Amino acid sequence: MARRNAKKILVILSEYGYWGEELVGPLHHFDQRGYEVVFATPTGRRPHALPPSMDPTYIDPPLGKSVTSEEVAKLTRQVDESDRLADPIDIGAWVPERPYTADEDYLRKLEAYHRAVDVVAQELEEYDALLIVGGSGPIVDLANNERVHEIILAFLRAGKPIAAECYGVAPLAFARDWEDRKSIIWGKHVTGHCKEYDYKDGTGFLGTDFVMGPPPYPLEYILRDATGPDGRYHGNFGKETSVIVDYPFITGRSTPDSYLTGEKIVEVLEDGLRRFGW
Repeated sequence: MARRNAKKILVILSEYGYWGEELVGPLHHFDQRGYEVVFATPTGRRPHALPPSMDPTYIDPPLGKSVTSEEVAKLTRQVDESDRLADPIDIGAWVPERPYTADEDYLRKLEAYHRAVDVVAQELEEYDALLIVGGSGPIVDLANNERVHEIILAFLRAGKPIAAECYGVAPLAFARDWEDRKSIIWGKHVTGHCKEYDYKDGTGFLGTDFVMGPPPYPLEYILRDATGPDGRYHGNFGKETSVIVDYPFITGRSTPDSYLTGEKIVEVLEDGLRRFGW
């Protein structure tokens, strides 16, 4: 049963595959606390878990072992097959598209765009936090999605928690105000999928037969550059978990950090946690 004044979390998922534990880990903590969870995807299509994230026998190449327990595989299948993900918000229909400068009547269209973005920001006021779930899918439809960036910026301007996991951290590096185009994580401490964890081959995505070698960009290098000289990327390679809280950002490195990421989101919301892991 939901608690009175329960928190409301917006969870963004890729339509090209999310990693199961990176959803069910935080969801475990949200459900325990009676939080209301609302899901959103880029075009409103139902998201699905990446098959390897539901297979306990799948050996993760960089780690040389299974990263999915029987319990997590079962929980992922239960969520993936349930009605919870059946009707996500269509971000494309919700958040406007910025006009091209070459568009006819560009100035009027830009003014209309900013008015529409302000409306979305007002609608986002009902949410207490944002979570972007990782996996390979976000590389395709979240990392450079300007509509997703506008949602991130709205939470940032409202001073509300913004959490991301694995390759779901990439949109934080790319979400920038068009006035100065400076990274929003400049001067911040973050974690994310480290280079040692990247596949050398076999990076796959749902909804397509396309399988590539390594990911198209090394997230670690992008995060190192985006945080600047006064911030820092923390890979914590060799340590079992890596979750960094540098408010308003809560970032988790990869799959093993999913439950801890959810735990820290709760502590940020309920206990005033502002720094952790560095």
